[in-house]
Amino acid sequence: MDVTGWVWAVTAAGVLGLVIFDFYAHVRTPHAPSFQESVRWSLFYIGLAVVFGIGLGIVSGWDFGTEYFAGYVTEKSLSVDNLFVFLIIMTKFAVPREYQQKVLLVGVVIALVLRTVFILAGAAAIEQFSWVFYIFGAFLVYTAVKLAREHHDPDHVEDDKAGDGIAVRLFKRLVPTTEQYHGDKLTVRIDGKRFFTPMLVVMVAIGSTDILFALDSIPAIYGLTEEPYIVFTANAFALLGLRQLYFLIGGLLDRLVYLSQGLSVILGFIGIKLVLHALHVNELPFINGGEPVEWAPEIPIWLSLTVILGTLAVATVASLVKTRNDARLEASRTDA
Repeated sequence: MDVTGWVWAVTAAGVLGLVIFDFYAHVRTPHAPSFQESVRWSLFYIGLAVVFGIGLGIVSGWDFGTEYFAGYVTEKSLSVDNLFVFLIIMTKFAVPREYQQKVLLVGVVIALVLRTVFILAGAAAIEQFSWVFYIFGAFLVYTAVKLAREHHDPDHVEDDKAGDGIAVRLFKRLVPTTEQYHGDKLTVRIDGKRFFTPMLVVMVAIGSTDILFALDSIPAIYGLTEEPYIVFTANAFALLGLRQLYFLIGGLLDRLVYLSQGLSVILGFIGIKLVLHALHVNELPFINGGEPVEWAPEIPIWLSLTVILGTLAVATVASLVKTRNDARLEASRTDA
């Protein structure tokens, strides 16, 4: 896929423009978005992502278009799981609802910057060393096993993901902070001394978790496409609608009890796909004498997209059925 410099520049400017628009149109004036507002803007960003994917397929071919949609759905799914951690952080720091939009937008910007760095680093590594696919694949399989054991319960969230990670503890140790919010200000002067407010601390917490999320998501999407432009745009569109999605499905997150298990299946599948691809293009001398392993199949992108969508559908339906049955059982016990 040949992407010229001006296409990269226009795409980056478009993403930056959407972030700036989001700030001035919704975040600059603190408010808690209504359900209708969240639905409207979530549909807008999803529609924008779909239109871009269709345009990419028409211009560059549907092999690349399918890779984009597979990457977008995967990144969007991982973003939903990430929202649960954001919800825990917001609750832990008691962020007023009208200020949560600002925290989330800053988190999106940090995530975009971090993932761009990881995307460029990943592309350079893949171009130089085909054995990187072994590392990506093994890491995704490890992540899949770890994710399968997670619970969508605040009592089971690890400290590093719940806001008290190393970055937050170090930040509080190095600079003076206050426990009181002062509107949406990041700093405040008290008795002549400058303090950082919890607004900035929670942004540090969100930003530090973005690093962990990027470590999962970038290898996952490189398992679906090797095109940096597709990796960047799929991540960008998945992140741009994250703020609206948070307010739209925040109340439903506790009902998606099998989301982690579904994502673990997806990441495990992509991890195996990466390992098989690494075997297919093998250059390591201690594996098959440095020659490609002919029996290792290349999993087609249409199959990857089918597995991703099918797994998400099963996980969502199973989650809603379980939570509905649990609610009925609890109601019957209460009536008894």
